[in-house]
Amino acid sequence: MPKFTFISPEKKEFNVEAPIGETLMEIAVKNNVDGIDADCGGACACATCHIIFNHADLSKVGYADEDESALLDFLNGRKMGSRLSCQVIMKEDLDGLTVEIPYPD
Repeated sequence: MPKFTFISPEKKEFNVEAPIGETLMEIAVKNNVDGIDADCGGACACATCHIIFNHADLSKVGYADEDESALLDFLNGRKMGSRLSCQVIMKEDLDGLTVEIPYPD
């Protein structure tokens, strides 16, 4: 099974099994990852599942679409690698990647 690592705002690492086809938000919630609140349940409506990818990994993940980008624009902590974990679906080439979870705005 692929693995994925979340780093909480407090710098705690969560190394989790990441089933192909699930969103990173679903994976984080199932594994009680600190900092992923997922208030809207994955509807791309709240930005409480904000994560930040390393710039080099964005080619594997892809960039935010217009709706996701609009939500990210409301965040003070938006960075080049910002995504909403509810919008990123786990796939094989994401195996072994790490993301940071910023402190909430």
